[in-house]
Amino acid sequence: MVELLARLINAEARGESYSGQVAVGAVIMNRVKSPLFPNTIAGVIYSPGQFSSVTDGQINLPIEEDSSVYMAAQDAINGVDPTSGALYFYNPSKTKSKWLFSLQTVTTIGKHVFAKEN
Repeated sequence: MVELLARLINAEARGESYSGQVAVGAVIMNRVKSPLFPNTIAGVIYSPGQFSSVTDGQINLPIEEDSSVYMAAQDAINGVDPTSGALYFYNPSKTKSKWLFSLQTVTTIGKHVFAKEN
């Protein structure tokens, strides 16, 4: 459970602050708790088309020894949520999705916008 979440955080938020890494993990955990998404970490992460890092294989990149993504994953699993319940995140400089831009922004941490449906 921690390993898979850490791999997703590594793929989506390596290079981001620790808070940004925890926030990405928190979105996954918020989805697990939401009736709108599968109720497991694996189910959320591997839902088709949800995360570009799964589609392009970045989720399988090795995690550097000194990376904080394992701690970030554990914090997210333990309920730390710097996003206040966000269900989505995106990098506005990398996405072209009008739907993502239509969501209610909750917060911005580093290069990611964290959002909820309106």
